[in-house]
Amino acid sequence: MGDNQKLLIGQAFENRELLKVDNVRSAVLKTLSDLDAGLVRVAEYDPSSESWKVNDWVKKAILLYFGLRPMEQIEVGPFSFHDKIPLKTLEQLNGVRAVPGAIVRYGSHVSSGAILMPSFVNIGAFVGEGTMVDTWATVGSCAQVGARVHLSGGVGIGGVLEPPQAAPVVIEDDAFLGSRSIVVEGVRVGAGAVLGANVVLTSSTRIIDVSKVEAKEYKGFVPPRSVVIPGSRLKTFPGGDYHVPVALIVGERKASTDQKTSLNEALRDFGVSV
Repeated sequence: MGDNQKLLIGQAFENRELLKVDNVRSAVLKTLSDLDAGLVRVAEYDPSSESWKVNDWVKKAILLYFGLRPMEQIEVGPFSFHDKIPLKTLEQLNGVRAVPGAIVRYGSHVSSGAILMPSFVNIGAFVGEGTMVDTWATVGSCAQVGARVHLSGGVGIGGVLEPPQAAPVVIEDDAFLGSRSIVVEGVRVGAGAVLGANVVLTSSTRIIDVSKVEAKEYKGFVPPRSVVIPGSRLKTFPGGDYHVPVALIVGERKASTDQKTSLNEALRDFGVSV
């Protein structure tokens, strides 16, 4: 995407009347086409800063695309939908195993070798090669899911489309998310990390490393190879003392644990259930 096209998208985001101009519309449509093909992404890892950089102009293009699309009837096999965003066809999911019930919206990218059980992948999302999106898991708008990740049944990856500068949820390579775990509000799960079943991570969730003598707290970030389970901590409110949910890092995934291990095996050394 050239700088001129990024400029056009930025101008149109401030003045929607510009969507009537052909070259502005073309800039938006080209961005969505590239996003769908995996040529551009909503966010990219920057090795120099060891952080993720948000491409806000891509998010702006997605929001503008909604304004360009009419509502229409979408036919997928025997099913009908009424929406603005088309669904991907099998040709667009080249090299992906998509079982019945898997739904992927145009403008997201699912890499070759990924496996989609009955699940949903929303616009702007990226799913890496070899990743399993298990039954009833959802990958929200703009979420970035790495390679060889396992999203177990019912996992909820939240969407972060607005504001454009906000960081999306990021699940880095080789992470394993247990059943019904939820990651939202731009939280980043580091490479190789393991989340036990029912772990809930929001931008305000306290993520506490209790594996060492002195506990260490994180917010919005799970360090690579961490093994995380649900926990709670007592907090005083005007109406009394109550336990609020936290996430507990109970150890680090061992180098001897291979990436195809089950969640049970990954947690076995720490004596915790899934």
